[in-house]
Amino acid sequence: MAEIKTVGVIGAGQMGGGIAHVCALGGYEVLLNDIAPDRITESLAHIDQSMARQVSRGIISQVDMDAALARITPSPGLEAIGKADLAIEAATENEETKKDIFKALRPYLSATTLLASNTSSISITRLASSTDRPERFIGLHFMNPVPRMNLVEIIRGIATDAKTYEIAVAFAKSLGKTTANAEDFPAFIVNRVLVPMINEAIYTLYEGVGTVDAIDTAMKLGANHPMGPLELGDFIGLDTVLSIMNVLYDGLADSKYRPCPLLVKYVEAGWLGRKAGRGFYDYRGEHPVPTR
Repeated sequence: MAEIKTVGVIGAGQMGGGIAHVCALGGYEVLLNDIAPDRITESLAHIDQSMARQVSRGIISQVDMDAALARITPSPGLEAIGKADLAIEAATENEETKKDIFKALRPYLSATTLLASNTSSISITRLASSTDRPERFIGLHFMNPVPRMNLVEIIRGIATDAKTYEIAVAFAKSLGKTTANAEDFPAFIVNRVLVPMINEAIYTLYEGVGTVDAIDTAMKLGANHPMGPLELGDFIGLDTVLSIMNVLYDGLADSKYRPCPLLVKYVEAGWLGRKAGRGFYDYRGEHPVPTR
């Protein structure tokens, strides 16, 4: 990857930390940014722990881990990110938040910097329009957890040029990922199929068809899914699930994408899943317990 040597990651949450992790192991210099400096510190600690698990399982060597960690530099300000060859935004799934980040980044960008968003549902064309370089803007949707999931969805906006696309595909493949090309429609491929299934599982709970345990057990054993849909919703984050459903509902104007009222209530209560300690399961004890 002669075109990309330094990767800036904006957002040090679960996704941003995972992207920083795989980029550093892929040999790239990584600049990790977040609006909250404490989050960068927490993310670095999590990356250390995650890589240590990979060492213990023989996936990487201790030498690989030490070299990768040395490639990650905390970058609390956006000034350094603007000098990166590729800047990947991995902030919360909110269109205005993402646009604000790209607008704030604009004064610091070098002429050659490529921009990408890790959005899981929002229009790449609209996000690109908030920048000064829509032709050098692309969607790179990594799956969660990034170190373990092999797929990256590549999404071109209407203005994305061919060279940007070629570099993005080569970059994702250099990380050991498989790419899938998705058109710029709401939620792309994976979440267009996956998140409505989770929403339907929540409707199934809401309507009393089954309990949390019954629904998840039925889908794990009846459809051979590794994780039940309600457990998966908690893992993704119910706020993210709701955000994606709203993008689908607003973007496609089809009632089948209406978010379940129970999902809305859980998000309003702050029961967002694993990250909040409660969702469709309560994670505050030794073992997760269904909340309904």
